[in-house]
Amino acid sequence: MANVSTKVKAVTNRELAGGNDMDMFQKIQNHEQVVFCNDEETGLKAIIAIHNTTLGPALGGCRMRPYASVDEALEDVLRLSKGMTYKCAAADVDFGGGKAVIIGDPEKDKHPELFRAFGQFVESLNGRFYTGTDMGTTPEDFVYALKETNCIVGVNEEYGGSGDSSIPTAMGVIYGLQATNQNVWGSKDLHGKSYAIQGLGKVGFKVAERLLEEGADLYVTDISQRSIDQLVAKAKSMGAALKVVSGEEIYSVDADVFVPCAIGGIINDHTVDQLKVKAVVGSANNQLLNLSHGMKLHEKGILYAPDYIVNAGGLIQVADELYEPNKERVLQKTSAIYNSLQNIYLQSANQHMTTVEAANRFCEDRIHARTRRNSFFSHAKRPKWSVRT
Repeated sequence: MANVSTKVKAVTNRELAGGNDMDMFQKIQNHEQVVFCNDEETGLKAIIAIHNTTLGPALGGCRMRPYASVDEALEDVLRLSKGMTYKCAAADVDFGGGKAVIIGDPEKDKHPELFRAFGQFVESLNGRFYTGTDMGTTPEDFVYALKETNCIVGVNEEYGGSGDSSIPTAMGVIYGLQATNQNVWGSKDLHGKSYAIQGLGKVGFKVAERLLEEGADLYVTDISQRSIDQLVAKAKSMGAALKVVSGEEIYSVDADVFVPCAIGGIINDHTVDQLKVKAVVGSANNQLLNLSHGMKLHEKGILYAPDYIVNAGGLIQVADELYEPNKERVLQKTSAIYNSLQNIYLQSANQHMTTVEAANRFCEDRIHARTRRNSFFSHAKRPKWSVRT
């Protein structure tokens, strides 16, 4: 396995900076540590970024993509790791933000030894970084990494993992909808309202099932006809109201709440003016194409539940897994999403700012408060992050 110095020889500072004269340290100035991992034998080329460990060791998934350049991969991992700092702070899980990317085609370049090599690099960080599946990787991939390090989360239950993370993620959406309904209509009840659900994957389907059980009316869309047919059958068996619409129509239906549970970037210049809803609450990551669209929702009087607050249930589960899996404890922790959103909505209204700005400030205030707590030394105090290493 090549060490870091070998990697530096293979990729120059100029290449890492995207071919310009930007200093590498300027590019990563807001991150604690960035590790370039190179193993010629397995073909592993990966980057691990640790953004902030004020709250605890860094936690974040590992995605695999055929990035066009090292610079593109670096930009992605820096952005994602910063997002994990805020997401961990919002979820109050006592972990910091980190992320990893593997440069390669997940359809062609995956093999067991590559993930074992990656696991060795993770192990070399001595518990500063915990990781698991993300886009382009699967829990099965990390079974091989687990052979080299214990700093792996999200594997299947047979290997000591906590199982299907879509369950707490879906529950987080439900808590988000309840908090939003309370804020908009003065009652957290889910029935008597209509919801436009975009995406019937593992999370979206569970959210739709719960809403049908609560007596809500649904508009749904998905690329999978099988998922649509299953939900339609369930709605018919319950005598519930459900209408299937196209992927484009979902933005303009006369629903009360838009529930995006698929891809990101769906609140954009093309869609934001189509929305007739009173609120947007869903599990999809990066729902806003950029921050200006959060302001546009605010100006239209549409209450936006920041996605990284709402979809934190999965993160809560994998973080909790390190203290030994406990599904009841995870669901109890996930229920805090309701109060977190209420606090964010209140701050947004009182400070005349968007809910995205309020959420970011909520997380920054929490990190600042913990900075002082972490500086208080007690000789007899149990190590705060006594987790699996």
